[in-house]
Amino acid sequence: MKAVVGSGSLAAAVLFTCMPLHAQDRATGDYPSKPILFHVGYAVGGSADTVGRIVLPELGKRLGQSIILDNRAGAGGVVGLELVARAKPDGYTMGFGTAGTLASNVNLMPNLPYHPLKDLAPVSMVVNNPLVFVVNASSDIKSVAQLLERAKAGKRFSYGSAGPGSSTNLAGELLNQLTGAELIHVPYKGTGPATVDVVAGHLDSAFTDLPTATPHIQAGKLRVLAQTSSTRSSLIPDVPTMAEAGVAGYHFISWFGIVMPAGTPAAIVDRMNKELVAVLNEPEMRRRILAAGGDPFPSSPEKMRQIIETEIASTAKIIKSANISLN
Repeated sequence: MKAVVGSGSLAAAVLFTCMPLHAQDRATGDYPSKPILFHVGYAVGGSADTVGRIVLPELGKRLGQSIILDNRAGAGGVVGLELVARAKPDGYTMGFGTAGTLASNVNLMPNLPYHPLKDLAPVSMVVNNPLVFVVNASSDIKSVAQLLERAKAGKRFSYGSAGPGSSTNLAGELLNQLTGAELIHVPYKGTGPATVDVVAGHLDSAFTDLPTATPHIQAGKLRVLAQTSSTRSSLIPDVPTMAEAGVAGYHFISWFGIVMPAGTPAAIVDRMNKELVAVLNEPEMRRRILAAGGDPFPSSPEKMRQIIETEIASTAKIIKSANISLN
């Protein structure tokens, strides 16, 4: 792995150089015969960037080609994904799409510069993460049921999120809509600041991601009341789901997967899916992704498309009911 130094679009890219390991798939001819550009719409050090730097070198080995990781942070991931959507559909451009950029943003941004289902071709899910609902460890709130009981009795509770329209905001509003609790939303510029304010006692609770919360949990400063997925994550198997904590029908996850431009030949998409799924199923790869705070979640292209369609519909209901706007 070496940094690519230069001007223009690849100034901050990382090049994963790999030697061919096996003959090219007959169905795709000699693909890939040159390096593949991979856009990450987030800054270096974020969860998508971190997982990308774990997965892409191994994917490159299986493909027998270099993969260039290009960080293009901006507009909550939209900038990077637009580059994928507008690229030539020849199999040499791909990138990460998230629950935000592929689903909720359709309902939040009238001028979104691409349509997830028309301009992009799903390849595979990569990581499926629950969010966690946390309070300060010194709080006398020990469970979701206890918090909801007090909220319904008239006590005002606040919850922090990474900002309007973020996955953590939608997770909080889904709780409000299913329970009538009316927790007060306090938006922050990221899950980090919101989590820190819960630790400091300035905020009653927060919906946050596990990598952000874990150091504070391990330090005994945060208590996790529930996780937001419908089944317990292997990352936190002892923490109940929201449904198990008494909120029937609750399910909300944060995820991301790999996409290519719409129109990319099906044989190329299938080849990429085959190699990516094989990488994600490797025991050592699963261990490394779990250690980075992610739950590996390989899928077929069809399954990823179904998830995107479902998430667009479900987030639309939350956004409309809570009157969430980015303006």
